[in-house]
Amino acid sequence: MVPNRQHLLLAGLLLFLLGMQFRLVESFTLNERSSRFVAAQLGNGGQRQAVAWQGMPLRKVVEPPRWLGLALMSVGAVLTAKGLSVRGGHA
Repeated sequence: MVPNRQHLLLAGLLLFLLGMQFRLVESFTLNERSSRFVAAQLGNGGQRQAVAWQGMPLRKVVEPPRWLGLALMSVGAVLTAKGLSVRGGHA
């Protein structure tokens, strides 16, 4: 399947806006359920036990690298420009 104009524009705009979101925030705090899932996938059983015995809920803080936002914004801008240059909306 060849992506048409609307697909490229949508993907480009979404990636650009996601990149802006990553540039504006410093960290994300996951809820308990998501934190348990990430800990199970990464194998952080020791960290889970250390936090659980203190009676505090397990909440993982994710700090995305600064370059990730710029990379997503760049790819989004290229896809948006490509979507604008594609001729016609339907095949």
